[in-house]
Amino acid sequence: MLNTKSFLTVDFGAGSLKLAEFEMDESGGLRLKNFAIKPLGLEGSQESAREKIILQALQEVFAEKGFKARFVNGCAPGFQVFSKFVKLPPVDATKVSQIIQYEAQQNVPFPLSEVVWDYQILGSTASGELEVLLVAIKSEIVEGLFRVADQAKLKLQLCDASAAALCNAFRYNYGDLEDCTMLLDIGAKTSNLLFFEKGKVFSRSINLGANIITQDFATEAKLKFDEAEKIKIAEGFVSLGGAYEEPDNPQQAAISKIARQFMTKLHIQVNQTMQFYRGQQGGSAPQRLFLSGGASIMPYTAQFFAEKLNVPVEYFNPFRNVQIDPSVDLEELSRVAHGLGEVVGLGLRNLANCPVEMNLMPESTLRWQSLNQKKPYFVATVISLVLVAFGVGFLFQKLAVNKEREIDRLGPVVADLSNKVDRFNSAFKKLQRTQAEAGQITTWLQQRYYWVDFLAEMRRALIRSEADIRNKLSAQKAGVDVGIWVERMTSASNPAASADSSAAAPMPPVGLPGAIASPAMLLGFRPSASGGVAPPDDNAGQPLAVTPVTTVSNSLITLVCRAVNLTAIDPSANNEIAYAVENEMKNSPLVNPQATQLDGEMTPDDVHGTFTFTVNVTPLNPLKF
Repeated sequence: MLNTKSFLTVDFGAGSLKLAEFEMDESGGLRLKNFAIKPLGLEGSQESAREKIILQALQEVFAEKGFKARFVNGCAPGFQVFSKFVKLPPVDATKVSQIIQYEAQQNVPFPLSEVVWDYQILGSTASGELEVLLVAIKSEIVEGLFRVADQAKLKLQLCDASAAALCNAFRYNYGDLEDCTMLLDIGAKTSNLLFFEKGKVFSRSINLGANIITQDFATEAKLKFDEAEKIKIAEGFVSLGGAYEEPDNPQQAAISKIARQFMTKLHIQVNQTMQFYRGQQGGSAPQRLFLSGGASIMPYTAQFFAEKLNVPVEYFNPFRNVQIDPSVDLEELSRVAHGLGEVVGLGLRNLANCPVEMNLMPESTLRWQSLNQKKPYFVATVISLVLVAFGVGFLFQKLAVNKEREIDRLGPVVADLSNKVDRFNSAFKKLQRTQAEAGQITTWLQQRYYWVDFLAEMRRALIRSEADIRNKLSAQKAGVDVGIWVERMTSASNPAASADSSAAAPMPPVGLPGAIASPAMLLGFRPSASGGVAPPDDNAGQPLAVTPVTTVSNSLITLVCRAVNLTAIDPSANNEIAYAVENEMKNSPLVNPQATQLDGEMTPDDVHGTFTFTVNVTPLNPLKF
């Protein structure tokens, strides 16, 4: 029978100690009751001082957070665990263990007498070969974790590998994904790259961690590691490279360059692993990437890998299918959830069978645990035999009479409670239906102003573009008349959008005047070359036409923009206007920057002294009709 009491999971990471307290909910799933993350600093990745640092961190966290559970599932960090995927030839089932023992002797870089090792058969290939995940860790490392747990008055029940815990957490939360998916966990000293595809799993540990960024920055800025780490967390980001301007803050500029160099090295390793997975493992091309780990939160990390790998990138949510206790601070949890995949995977080991189940515990510890677990049963058995020997007759008669009396008394009570249960279940189902309907209505109400906000944001983008161009040209001519506005807006279904679309629904007429917008322009008037308002053309005075779309979600918005021709002031002015509009729209929080760009060529209108250009914009999460 599974333990329904609360229990702890601890990820003994290289850079931080991560803890979570769980219990089983009413449906047999996980419920998060408490969590904590404690940085370990540079000493956390050094074997000589690691035990002392972990014990101190555990004691501080228990004093601050008040964890009550004492039974612990733990996992060792990637830099202390050796892991490798091996393929075994088709053999008789009775010889599998013998062959895996031989593979362990050949692949583990330490004598097997000095390590704890385990394996998991993950499946077989079309040719009948067995795919096996082999992991090993030095016995002294696991024994050190047990010593720390004992000193902290905890009972370590299980020692897992971080890659295995991440695999279980991903399968539990994203089991609906069938096509090839990558999960990149960027840690302090190492990174784990996992591939998931139709029940198939492949992983690789990469010897690159975010501590490299901190160490290189500390060396360059001549700072201590802890000081450099604080600055990295507070100000660091991944440089976008290319034509993007460096920040004025020299420390921030240095960190961004170092971070990009690190991410570039990591991308090379990821790309090599992708090629190996497709070539040697027979896998498919990855369709998406999930990021996890403490270092993945550095700004522009997702954009970097999206640009390099050309696949959608999002952050891994290990609590997607986990209940959250009301006492948990959701805002704080949302900031660090992407780094708690291992503790969720460890928690799942207490529920049911997991895709990957390993236990890197020394044989001596397992025997000691087994004996302690059996002691209460031995004592209970002896006591029961003694009681039976001296009072079996009297107790049997007494118990029989009491049971009959209790059955007679409880019969009406049970019947009444059964009726109440039936009524409660009926009312509860009705409540659930009502809550579902209310949730749908709430979603519609929250999104009803989406297009108003989107159009207002496009207007602000044009205003900022006008101001930017006016400032650039002010040195050549004071009081430059800059005008940019949207002449036509159309929407078409994005080719990358889902095939499941809702019924067609027309979009309301909209206008997007820029900084020179006025009521006259909203009615279709054009700005004259002198800065006034010229009479409308044949199409003026009409609302901007917007084509109906089958679904707004992931749709492509085409904005045909018109601007005052300024080539007389600067031959490159028109190009700068178009690129300024594109850049401002890309910087908008409401659009997808990778799917927003100029389209086609600029078309001059010498009669009116203007020119037109087209910008394709893809909104983020628009309202569906």
